[in-house]
Amino acid sequence: MNNPELLGQYMIDAGNEFGPGTAYGNALIKCGETQKRIGTADRELIQTSAINFLTPLRNFIEGDYKTITKERKLLQNKRLDLDAAKTRLKKAKVAEARAAQLNTSQPEENNIMIWAEEVTKSEQEVRITQSEFDRQAEITRLLLEGISSTHAHHLRCLNDFVEAQMTYYAQCYQYMLDLQKQLGSFPSTFLSNNNQSSSAPVQSVSAPSVLASASASLPSVSNSIVTSGISELKSSSGSRKARVLYDYDAANSSELSLLADEVITVYSIPGMDSDWLMGERGNQKGKVPITYLELLN
Repeated sequence: MNNPELLGQYMIDAGNEFGPGTAYGNALIKCGETQKRIGTADRELIQTSAINFLTPLRNFIEGDYKTITKERKLLQNKRLDLDAAKTRLKKAKVAEARAAQLNTSQPEENNIMIWAEEVTKSEQEVRITQSEFDRQAEITRLLLEGISSTHAHHLRCLNDFVEAQMTYYAQCYQYMLDLQKQLGSFPSTFLSNNNQSSSAPVQSVSAPSVLASASASLPSVSNSIVTSGISELKSSSGSRKARVLYDYDAANSSELSLLADEVITVYSIPGMDSDWLMGERGNQKGKVPITYLELLN
């Protein structure tokens, strides 16, 4: 388990021990579930990055790059061999010329022949080493020309890595929005700090600018519609059907436990807290948090 998953499991265990029917215990469980979802998203990011980014890069470093490095080293050795052969040829020609200038006796004629053979041998060595150098240079050139296509592939892999990160951070942001909405359903006395008024509003987390595009599809616009629909319901004496967005465990006998995606009947009664409605399911009834509901037409 990664760190977010461990933190989530510790929170869930503590919440169950404290009591899932209590506000604090229930909040711990909700936070723990969100942390585990973040941990799962983190695991998916690592797996996606390994497949789409790290593996292609590692394959290049351990495969093509090693081959290129080896061939470049061979080319350098061939160049050194060629330089050495050219140096020996130059020395042989200088020695032959000097022997020709001193051609006054039979021993000197023998020296001329010896140096002439040395020049011929050196010229042949230069031709061989030059041919080997040219062949190795062509091999190295072809390998290096393939680097451009490798760079294009790595660029695509880098884009995949960035997209995977964008998906991960958008998921985490959405999870935290959902968690904030769930925690917002608790009575305000549980949400305020000890040194603050119990009526102090809970500060909302603003979306980072980098996730502006990812959060465009979040239900920020629909919140005003939901709020206006609930206001109309509270001002009237009628009832409406509502779909439950998340599971909710009742904290006491005055509340109604909810299951995600079920449809219940909701209505308001005079003097009820603004964050709650009365809910009915068959012969069961109790208070339900409005942030867990989506009013139906």
